[in-house]
Amino acid sequence: MITKTMSISEVLKVDRGMASILMAFGMHCLGCPHATAESLENACAAHGTDADELVKQLNEYLAAKA
Repeated sequence: MITKTMSISEVLKVDRGMASILMAFGMHCLGCPHATAESLENACAAHGTDADELVKQLNEYLAAKA
């Protein structure tokens, strides 16, 4: 399960296929230092996107693969 407190790098360790969802939310630099240091919630705030919607879509992606 993905949560808002996870970093981008933690999310990608769960499943690299989620990169396209992250990029759709404006997070194009998936390998930058911020990807390991800040939470999804902070990243969404920096990119002006909805953290709850991002987490919802990431978890829906994982559920569809199960």
